[in-house]
This record gives sequence, C-alpha cells and structure tokens, in this order.
Amino acid sequence: MASATSTFLVNILVVVSLTAAASAASGFNQNFDITWGDGRAKILKNGQLLTLSLDKTSGSGFQSKNQYLFGKIDMQIKLVPGNSAGTVTAYYLSSQGPTHDEVDFEFLGNVTGQPYTLHTNIFTEGKGGREQQFRLWFDPTTDFHTYSVLWNPQRIIFSVDGTPIREYKNLESVGVLFPKKQAMRIYSSLWDAEDWATQGGRIKTDWNKAPFMASYRNFNANACVWSNGKSSCRGSGSISAWMNQQLDNTNQQRLRWVQKNFMIYNYCTDTQRFPQGLPKECKVNN
Repeated sequence: MASATSTFLVNILVVVSLTAAASAASGFNQNFDITWGDGRAKILKNGQLLTLSLDKTSGSGFQSKNQYLFGKIDMQIKLVPGNSAGTVTAYYLSSQGPTHDEVDFEFLGNVTGQPYTLHTNIFTEGKGGREQQFRLWFDPTTDFHTYSVLWNPQRIIFSVDGTPIREYKNLESVGVLFPKKQAMRIYSSLWDAEDWATQGGRIKTDWNKAPFMASYRNFNANACVWSNGKSSCRGSGSISAWMNQQLDNTNQQRLRWVQKNFMIYNYCTDTQRFPQGLPKECKVNN
C-alpha cells in the first residue's frame, strides 16, 4: 500500500497533468492584497507597479491572495537606493503557525556605496537556521532585477536574473525535513531593523533620508494554487518543466561561480555554530 506522502504527491501530479490555466502574470490588483502600512504601500500604473515605503512611523507590506503548493515564482524588485542602512526588504513564501514552512529572500540595506546583503533561509515545520548570505554582482537599487524561487517536491532553487545562487534538495531519505505539505503565500515587507540589520546594528537608520521605497513589477507564478484542500496548477510555461526541474551542467557551474565569488556566509561551514557536527543536509546540499 502506498504511503500517505506518496499518495499526496501522486494526487498533486495528477492535478498537474490534468489542469491548464491562464498565466498568473497579471496585475498586482488581481494577485495581491496590501496588508499593512496605512497608505505607505501603493498599487500604481493600472496594477503593473507596486511600491512599499518606510518612514519613522511605520513600514508597509503585502501578501498574495493565493496560497501555493509548489511552483516557479518570479518577481522583479528595485531596492531602496542611497543610504539604506537599517532597512530590510523581505520577500518570501510562508505558511502560518508555529510549525510553518518558509522560503526567504531578505535584502539588508547598507550605507551609500556599500553593497546590500542578500540573506536566504529555509524553514521546515517551524525550524529555520539554514542561512546563506551573498553580495550581489550588481547594484540592486538602480534598476529592477528578477528574484525567483523554484519549489518542487525534489528541491528549492533560489535564482537572481536567472542565475541560481542556492539549491536545497529534498533529503527526507536521510531524515532531513523538506517543505512539501504546507501551502504558502507570497509576502513582502519593507521595515526598520536598525537594531541588527547593518553591521550587527552598529549603523543606525538615517531618518533624514526617509521615506525609503522599494518597487515591484512583473510578478509571475507558474504554480499550483491551493484552495479548499485541493491544488490547481496554472502558468504561462510548461508545468512539467518546473515540477521536475533540476540544475543542468551549465547552471551547476553558474551556481558554483556565485557561491565561490559572492557568498559571504554559509551555515554549512560554520563549525563554531555547530560544534557537535554540521547538519545532515550540509553533506549533500553543499
């Protein structure tokens, strides 16, 4: 008899094979709700642009109307320019509750002329601590760049402008939890984290530069929408392509290039943090 997990995945794949729908690359009005900020978040240009702002009183944020269970999610973001020290622009997928799953992009601002820190993390059943951090090979404040999450039953791949920066594989076979049972919404927020974000909190937010602003456009989801206990898969591309996607040789080389030249922290090499031994997944994922 098939296990409950196997049956669950078979049901997902049956829906994938039978369902076809329109692309989710429509406006922000159709796909997102502004959730906080008291007017600091705005949807502009007939739904094609969304902006978040932060001042000394409050930041702002939004979330997707839909929940997703697997998919290829793309968003173009232009980050806070100039002296962004103390600010954090978070863009992530998350379920809810104490045993939530989560896949994080967080952009930690810096003083003028210094690079942003791109912070990534993965939570499974409420447990995170899987941080990798990067410097980007471009200025993310002068133009829009595409930040993507590919999430399928086998792996999670973080990409920037189509270049993979991180891969996290499903290693349940060796007892490592993997997020595959909880549907997640897309969230983003711009908020003040001056107590820790820039050089451990040593550099504070310069409120004379407020309001700070981040901008979003060209959201696209080739993904499985979860509603009423069922999954409906949609998108502009081939569903089977992302449901089974893995890194080919070229993208493996690009991943190694990024990690060699732009990674500044990897929990899988932090032996001081894990004196009893690195987590199991580090042997395979890195």
